[in-house]
Amino acid sequence: MEFRLAKEKDSGQLKDVYEKIIKEMNEANIQIWDNIYPCQFIEEDVKSKRLYIMLNDEEIISSFALCNTNTGEDSINWQSTSGKALYLDRFAVNVKYSKKGIGSLMLVMAKKVAKDLGAEYLRLFVVDINKPAIKFYEKNGFAKAAGIYYEKFDDGFELCEFGYEIKL
Repeated sequence: MEFRLAKEKDSGQLKDVYEKIIKEMNEANIQIWDNIYPCQFIEEDVKSKRLYIMLNDEEIISSFALCNTNTGEDSINWQSTSGKALYLDRFAVNVKYSKKGIGSLMLVMAKKVAKDLGAEYLRLFVVDINKPAIKFYEKNGFAKAAGIYYEKFDDGFELCEFGYEIKL
Protein backbone atom coordinates (compact mmCIF):
# COMPACT_ATOMS: atom_id res chain seq x y z
CA MET A 1 0.00 0.00 0.00
CA GLU A 2 1.07 3.55 -0.74
CA PHE A 3 0.11 6.65 1.26
CA ARG A 4 0.65 10.07 -0.33
CA LEU A 5 -0.80 13.45 -1.21
CA ALA A 6 -3.41 13.22 -3.95
CA LYS A 7 -2.45 14.45 -7.40
CA GLU A 8 -4.54 16.00 -10.16
CA LYS A 9 -4.54 12.68 -12.03
CA ASP A 10 -6.32 11.05 -9.04
CA SER A 11 -9.38 13.33 -9.26
CA GLY A 12 -11.50 11.10 -11.51
CA GLN A 13 -10.94 8.00 -9.42
CA LEU A 14 -11.56 9.96 -6.20
CA LYS A 15 -14.92 11.19 -7.52
CA ASP A 16 -15.84 7.61 -8.38
CA VAL A 17 -14.93 6.44 -4.86
CA TYR A 18 -17.01 9.23 -3.28
CA GLU A 19 -19.98 8.59 -5.61
CA LYS A 20 -20.09 4.91 -4.60
CA ILE A 21 -19.95 5.89 -0.92
CA ILE A 22 -22.77 8.40 -1.46
CA LYS A 23 -24.88 5.68 -3.08
CA GLU A 24 -24.32 3.34 -0.10
CA MET A 25 -25.01 6.11 2.41
CA ASN A 26 -28.26 7.01 0.63
CA GLU A 27 -29.32 3.36 0.66
CA ALA A 28 -28.65 3.31 4.43
CA ASN A 29 -30.79 6.46 4.77
CA ILE A 30 -27.79 8.60 5.74
CA GLN A 31 -28.42 11.31 3.17
CA ILE A 32 -25.74 13.85 4.04
CA TRP A 33 -23.36 13.74 1.05
CA ASP A 34 -24.37 14.52 -2.54
CA ASN A 35 -22.96 15.49 -5.93
CA ILE A 36 -21.75 18.80 -4.46
CA TYR A 37 -20.17 17.64 -1.21
CA PRO A 38 -17.61 16.17 -1.16
CA CYS A 39 -16.97 15.84 -4.92
CA GLN A 40 -16.73 19.52 -5.78
CA PHE A 41 -14.01 20.03 -3.15
CA ILE A 42 -11.56 17.50 -4.60
CA GLU A 43 -9.90 19.85 -7.10
CA GLU A 44 -9.25 22.57 -4.52
CA ASP A 45 -8.09 20.02 -1.93
CA VAL A 46 -5.56 18.64 -4.42
CA LYS A 47 -4.31 22.12 -5.42
CA SER A 48 -3.99 23.12 -1.76
CA LYS A 49 -2.04 19.93 -0.96
CA ARG A 50 -4.40 18.89 1.83
CA LEU A 51 -5.94 15.73 0.35
CA TYR A 52 -4.24 12.46 1.23
CA ILE A 53 -4.89 9.06 -0.28
CA MET A 54 -4.05 5.42 0.36
CA LEU A 55 -3.63 3.17 -2.66
CA ASN A 56 -3.53 -0.56 -3.15
CA ASP A 57 -1.56 -0.88 -6.39
CA GLU A 58 -3.21 1.91 -8.42
CA GLU A 59 -6.61 1.73 -6.71
CA ILE A 60 -7.59 4.43 -4.22
CA ILE A 61 -8.81 2.70 -1.09
CA SER A 62 -9.18 5.68 1.24
CA SER A 63 -8.81 9.44 1.46
CA PHE A 64 -9.09 12.42 3.76
CA ALA A 65 -8.45 16.15 3.76
CA LEU A 66 -6.68 18.01 6.57
CA CYS A 67 -7.88 21.61 6.81
CA ASN A 68 -6.71 24.52 8.94
CA THR A 69 -10.23 25.76 9.67
CA ASN A 70 -13.85 24.64 9.65
CA THR A 71 -16.92 26.85 9.43
CA GLY A 72 -18.40 25.21 12.52
CA GLU A 73 -15.33 25.44 14.73
CA ASP A 74 -16.64 28.37 16.83
CA SER A 75 -19.87 26.51 17.65
CA ILE A 76 -18.04 23.86 19.70
CA ASN A 77 -16.40 24.06 23.13
CA TRP A 78 -13.10 22.35 22.37
CA GLN A 79 -10.68 21.11 25.06
CA SER A 80 -8.36 24.02 24.31
CA THR A 81 -8.53 27.06 22.11
CA SER A 82 -4.82 27.82 22.36
CA GLY A 83 -3.29 24.75 20.71
CA LYS A 84 -3.10 24.38 16.93
CA ALA A 85 -5.81 22.14 15.51
CA LEU A 86 -6.37 20.61 12.10
CA TYR A 87 -9.76 19.45 10.85
CA LEU A 88 -10.32 16.06 9.27
CA ASP A 89 -12.73 16.46 6.36
CA ARG A 90 -14.08 14.29 3.55
CA PHE A 91 -12.87 11.10 5.23
CA ALA A 92 -13.67 8.18 2.95
CA VAL A 93 -13.03 4.46 2.59
CA ASN A 94 -13.63 2.82 -0.78
CA VAL A 95 -16.76 0.64 -0.39
CA LYS A 96 -14.80 -2.38 -1.64
CA TYR A 97 -12.49 -2.03 1.38
CA SER A 98 -14.98 -1.24 4.15
CA LYS A 99 -14.88 -3.27 7.36
CA LYS A 100 -11.23 -4.29 6.75
CA GLY A 101 -9.43 -1.92 9.14
CA ILE A 102 -8.55 0.63 6.45
CA GLY A 103 -10.47 3.44 8.19
CA SER A 104 -8.61 2.93 11.46
CA LEU A 105 -5.30 2.79 9.60
CA MET A 106 -6.14 6.05 7.84
CA LEU A 107 -6.96 7.72 11.16
CA VAL A 108 -3.50 6.70 12.38
CA MET A 109 -2.05 8.31 9.25
CA ALA A 110 -4.18 11.45 9.71
CA LYS A 111 -2.97 11.83 13.30
CA LYS A 112 0.65 11.37 12.22
CA VAL A 113 0.40 13.91 9.38
CA ALA A 114 -1.45 16.41 11.61
CA LYS A 115 1.21 16.07 14.31
CA ASP A 116 3.98 16.44 11.70
CA LEU A 117 2.26 19.67 10.58
CA GLY A 118 2.43 21.01 14.14
CA ALA A 119 -1.11 20.33 15.30
CA GLU A 120 -1.88 19.51 18.93
CA TYR A 121 -5.44 18.40 18.14
CA LEU A 122 -7.17 16.61 15.31
CA ARG A 123 -10.83 17.63 15.09
CA LEU A 124 -13.78 16.67 12.94
CA PHE A 125 -17.51 17.08 12.57
CA VAL A 126 -20.05 14.26 12.28
CA VAL A 127 -23.70 14.69 11.32
CA ASP A 128 -25.97 13.46 14.11
CA ILE A 129 -27.71 10.81 11.96
CA ASN A 130 -24.42 9.22 10.88
CA LYS A 131 -24.39 6.67 13.71
CA PRO A 132 -21.81 4.36 12.05
CA ALA A 133 -19.31 7.24 11.77
CA ILE A 134 -19.93 8.35 15.36
CA LYS A 135 -19.32 4.81 16.61
CA PHE A 136 -16.19 4.53 14.44
CA TYR A 137 -14.61 7.77 15.67
CA GLU A 138 -15.40 7.01 19.32
CA LYS A 139 -13.89 3.50 18.91
CA ASN A 140 -10.75 5.18 17.59
CA GLY A 141 -10.31 7.48 20.60
CA PHE A 142 -12.07 10.68 19.52
CA ALA A 143 -14.05 12.44 22.25
CA LYS A 144 -17.25 14.36 21.64
CA ALA A 145 -16.92 18.03 22.57
CA ALA A 146 -19.75 20.13 23.96
CA GLY A 147 -21.85 22.09 21.51
CA ILE A 148 -23.61 21.59 18.21
CA TYR A 149 -22.98 23.14 14.82
CA TYR A 150 -26.07 23.69 12.66
CA GLU A 151 -24.90 23.85 9.06
CA LYS A 152 -27.48 25.71 6.97
CA PHE A 153 -27.68 25.57 3.20
CA ASP A 154 -29.17 27.98 0.66
CA ASP A 155 -32.11 25.67 -0.06
CA GLY A 156 -33.14 25.68 3.63
CA PHE A 157 -31.66 22.25 4.36
CA GLU A 158 -29.89 22.02 7.72
CA LEU A 159 -27.48 19.49 9.22
CA CYS A 160 -26.91 19.04 12.94
CA GLU A 161 -23.23 18.26 13.51
CA PHE A 162 -21.26 17.15 16.57
CA GLY A 163 -17.62 18.07 17.07
CA TYR A 164 -15.07 15.38 17.96
CA GLU A 165 -11.40 15.73 18.78
CA ILE A 166 -8.33 13.85 19.87
CA LYS A 167 -5.18 15.26 21.47
CA LEU A 168 -2.09 14.36 19.47
